[in-house]
Amino acid sequence: MIAAATILTIIIVWSAFSGPLDRRGVTSALFFTAAGAFVGASALGFLEISMKSAVVERVAEVALVLLLFSDATRLDLRLLRRELGWPSRLLLIGLPLTMLAGTGVGVLIFPGMAIASVVLLSMMLASTDAALGQKVVSDTAVPARVRQALDVESGLNDGLAVPFFLVALEIANAELETGVTWAVASNMAAQIGWGLTGGLTAGILGGLLVRAANRRTWISPEWRQVAPLGVALLAYTIALMLGGSGFIAAFAGGIAFGSVSGTRSSLTNLFTEETGGFLAAVTWIGFGALAFILAIPHITWQVILYAVLSLTLVRMIPVAIAFAGRGVRRPTVAFIGWFGPRGLASLVFALLALERGVPDGEVVLTTVVVTVALSVVLHGLTSVPLVAAYHRWYEVHAAEHPAAEETMPATVPRQRRRIPGSDPAK
Repeated sequence: MIAAATILTIIIVWSAFSGPLDRRGVTSALFFTAAGAFVGASALGFLEISMKSAVVERVAEVALVLLLFSDATRLDLRLLRRELGWPSRLLLIGLPLTMLAGTGVGVLIFPGMAIASVVLLSMMLASTDAALGQKVVSDTAVPARVRQALDVESGLNDGLAVPFFLVALEIANAELETGVTWAVASNMAAQIGWGLTGGLTAGILGGLLVRAANRRTWISPEWRQVAPLGVALLAYTIALMLGGSGFIAAFAGGIAFGSVSGTRSSLTNLFTEETGGFLAAVTWIGFGALAFILAIPHITWQVILYAVLSLTLVRMIPVAIAFAGRGVRRPTVAFIGWFGPRGLASLVFALLALERGVPDGEVVLTTVVVTVALSVVLHGLTSVPLVAAYHRWYEVHAAEHPAAEETMPATVPRQRRRIPGSDPAK
């Protein structure tokens, strides 16, 4: 009860001061992590929770599921499919190269670690979380095409990374009964196939029901926001029952629900977004309170070096290769490359790996914790100044080159937690 009261108090304090803190670049993840570290490191024992608790893992998973679902409902595929150039390059070229680069760097930095554990570490840190740099994907000072690329990439790469992570986890634990190539192919087919099945089933059927109910005014206003939450959890549950990825199901279900139900409005999905945000806040507080205490005794220079390289060269070089030959200028490539923060998905993967146990688990978990912690701090605090600096460059560049790649129009998804009419700039 003391732990619950402490977590709720921290969330209430953030709610009261969220506006001015956010304008100064203090993200919710940074605040919650710092607050969790403060109360967790105190001698009063405010937060006594086991990282191996099934409740901790489930809270983090459901938080990611709800945020993926609500993000997906913001997308309009009919418009987006004509503008998939940049996002597809980040996902189909940048993401695999990031996995390979992370593995290569890990082999060099951790020569004594099992190769399978190095691969697993790379998979855990490959996906990005735009919520850590929310200002980047919401600030209109950033060109629409850049915001769209980062937003769509962060929404899709979690699901795409899941099959690779699960295969790497099985390899690390020597649980594979077939060859690696067949394992990767079969696992991807199962995770993506059953994930899509669960997501599309729940999203389409739920969307059709909500649409019909809206037309006939059957659905009460107070329950209109509950329906998307139920659809998101149903998609997640069906996928897990079938042996697929609940994260892929959540994203596919969100796209289907938003397209079929005709309810892309932030007001309709606000409850789902805020529930996901609340559970994410709990996760970040627990991360700050527990992860640091567990990781600090195992931090080495190799762990810090890998974390720094993971956030910089391991991400930025693949992004540069993905955009090679497209006429994208270096400041844009550097901006997109830097703002690939590691967040909630990496923590969920770490919890899953912790539950199963892996060779060199202490080093793997410590490296993930340090990388995410650095990302929370660095990406949060640099978002405001780097957005301003990039905007100044872009204004000059766009004036001199009005047909530049960065100036091309793009359909930006609705901003998370944006209530229509609340932003005068909209």
